[in-house]
Amino acid sequence: MNRRDRLANIGLLGGAAITWLLFGIVLLTLDPRGNAAVLLLGALLVGGAAATTVTPLFWLAAFARGRGIAYRGDWWRAIRRGLLVGLVVALFVVLRGQGLLSLPVAAFVIVMAVLVELTLHLRR
Repeated sequence: MNRRDRLANIGLLGGAAITWLLFGIVLLTLDPRGNAAVLLLGALLVGGAAATTVTPLFWLAAFARGRGIAYRGDWWRAIRRGLLVGLVVALFVVLRGQGLLSLPVAAFVIVMAVLVELTLHLRR
């Protein structure tokens, strides 16, 4: 792991901490039940926080799986997977806020995210 990878991991985790703090402020001060804009803001913040939290973890998992070797494309793969996680989390929050989240819908969203990742992974 070189210096650039360490700085990227620290930067993303620092960004995640800031995003989680902003989400906490929105959660404690605004009510999403009467305002769709607040619901969307909360969904975007929690989705962004989840994405910035798991992206360095995905990269570190690939780094550990490669026995300490960072391969070309590992960062892009980790970013793509982090964005998928953030999108799924944000979609769950919006669906829950609208009262539309059910087990079949949640399973469908997760299966679609897995299929997107599987398609992109097998493409190379």
